[in-house]
Amino acid sequence: MKDVLKQLLREALARCYESGSLVSGEIPVDILVEVPANPGHGDFATNVAMILAKKEKAPPRKVAEVIIRELTGKEEIFSRVEIAGPGFVNFFLTAECWARVLDEIIEQQKCFGWQDFGAGKRVQVEFVSANPTGPLHIGHGRGAATGDALAALLAACGYEVQREYYINDAGNQMQTLGRSILLRCRQLLGEAVTFPGDCYQGEYIRDLARQALAEKGEQLLHHPEEEAVRILTDFGGSRILAGITTDLADFGVRFDNWYSERTLWERGEIQKGLDYLREKGFAYEKDEALWFASTRFGDDKDRVMLRSNGMTTYFASDVAYHKEKFERGFDLVIDIWGADHHGYIPRMKAAVAALGHDREALQVILVQLVNLLRGGVPAAMSTRSGEFVTLREVMDEVGTDACRYYFLSRHSDSKLDFDLELAKEQSADNPVYYIQYAHARICSIQRKAAEEGIGLPARGTIDFSVLDLPEELTLTKFLAQFPEVVAAAGRAFEPHRLTAYLQELATQFHAYYNRHRVVGEDAKTTSARLYLVNCIQTVIANALSLLGISAPERM
Repeated sequence: MKDVLKQLLREALARCYESGSLVSGEIPVDILVEVPANPGHGDFATNVAMILAKKEKAPPRKVAEVIIRELTGKEEIFSRVEIAGPGFVNFFLTAECWARVLDEIIEQQKCFGWQDFGAGKRVQVEFVSANPTGPLHIGHGRGAATGDALAALLAACGYEVQREYYINDAGNQMQTLGRSILLRCRQLLGEAVTFPGDCYQGEYIRDLARQALAEKGEQLLHHPEEEAVRILTDFGGSRILAGITTDLADFGVRFDNWYSERTLWERGEIQKGLDYLREKGFAYEKDEALWFASTRFGDDKDRVMLRSNGMTTYFASDVAYHKEKFERGFDLVIDIWGADHHGYIPRMKAAVAALGHDREALQVILVQLVNLLRGGVPAAMSTRSGEFVTLREVMDEVGTDACRYYFLSRHSDSKLDFDLELAKEQSADNPVYYIQYAHARICSIQRKAAEEGIGLPARGTIDFSVLDLPEELTLTKFLAQFPEVVAAAGRAFEPHRLTAYLQELATQFHAYYNRHRVVGEDAKTTSARLYLVNCIQTVIANALSLLGISAPERM
C-alpha cells in the first residue's frame, strides 16, 4: 500500500510540474510514507510537502494543497486527504481499498509478503560452525535458529542464498579431543590416569571411548601415543559431527555446504592468503612474526597471522576462508557468531577490506546467551556434556517448534530467558502455542464450513461491504503490513520481527473469533468472513514457514 501511495505522489508531482503549479521539478527518489502513531492522523502520512517547500520557496502547507489537488479523482482509494500540522499530508483509505489486500493474499497465497529487492544477488549465511569436539549446546541452538530463519527470510526477499557450516576440524581443539578419548580409553581398561582439566570432561567422551574400544580393540593403545591420538581425533570428530548433523536435521536446519577447515590447508589456501597480504603490502614482519596491518583498515591494533614459532593463528585461517568465500562469487557474506566474539568483528572487516571488498559486504550477527528457567527459576538439567545444556535435551523436552520460536522471540544480540515450563503450556501465556492455535482454529472453521456445504470463497466473489466491523478493518490493515514487515526484517537481518508480528496477529484474531461467528446464518457475511480468516491463515502460515515452525491444522 505504501508503494501505491508513493507512485500516486510521484504522478501527482509530475502533473504539478507539468502545469507549473510547482516549479522545482524535483521528485524525491524515495518519498517517505509512514503509518502515523495516532490512528486519528490517517492510515498513512507523508512529509513530502515539507521536504519540497524550501526549493519551491513556498510554505509547506501551500505545497501540500497543490499536491492534494492533483490527487483528486481517486475516490476509490481515498475517503479523505488532509493537511496536518506544519505540512504533513494524511491519507485516509477507503474500506474497499483495504479489501484489495485480501484479494492479493488469496491470489499470491504462499508468496504473499515475499520481496524482490535481493534479486540477482548472492548471499552466504554461515552459522552454527561449532567445533566437532562435543554436542551442540543451547547457544548453538539459538544460532542455528537465527541463521536458518535469516536464510529463509533473505530467500523470500529475492536473494540466492547458500547456508554453510564451517567445520573447525583442524587445530589444537581437535588434538585435545583425541587425547581426551585416549585417556578415557586407558581408564576404562583399568589404568590409573589423571585426567587433565584442559581435556573435555563430558560423559560423551566416555561414550566415545567405549565405542572406540569396541570398534578398534585394545590394540589401539599399543600404537605410539601420537598415532593413537590422531586415530581417535578422526574417530571422535566424525562421530560428533554425525551427531551434530542429526541434531540439526531434527531441529529443521539444513545446510547447502559443509566446509572443512582442513581443506584450506590441503589446498594451500592459508599460504595464498598470507602471500596476498604480503604482495599488497598489508603484512609485515616484526619480532620474527608476520603481522597484518589491520589498523590501516579501521582496527584498533595490528594482528599476528604467523607466530615466531612458525604456527599460524586462527585469524590466518579466517582470512583465508573469507578470501575463498568472496572468490566463490558471493555479494554478501553473513557470519553468525557467539556474542563473545564481538571484539573479533573489526579485524575481520579490516581483512575483508584488505582483500579488496567493501567492509559492509561482511555482516556479523551476534547471538547472546540463553538462560534456561523452569517456572521462573534457573533450570536444573542433567547435562551429559559436563559443561553445558545440550540442544538435544531442550529440543526433546519442549519440541522443535517451541524451541525455535523462543530462540527467535528476541533480537539475537539480547540475552534470552527461556522458561521450559512455559514453552510446554497449552495456553495463551505460551506465545508459540497461541500463534499455532490461531492457525489450527481457522482450519477448524474451514472444516465446519465444509460440513455445512460451504466451500472456500473464490477471489472476486466477495461483497466486502459486509466486513463493516472495526475489528475486521483493523485485521485487514494489519495483514497489509506483512510484506513491509518481511522487507524490514530482511533489510535489517532481524528475523525476530516476524515473531512480534505473529503475536499481534494471533491476538487480534482470537479476540475477533471470541466475539463474532464466522460461519453464521447470513450467506454473504459468512462468505466474506471466511475470506478474511482464510487470509489470516495464509499470513500466519507464511510467517511461520520463514521461522521454520510448523502451522498445524489440528491441536
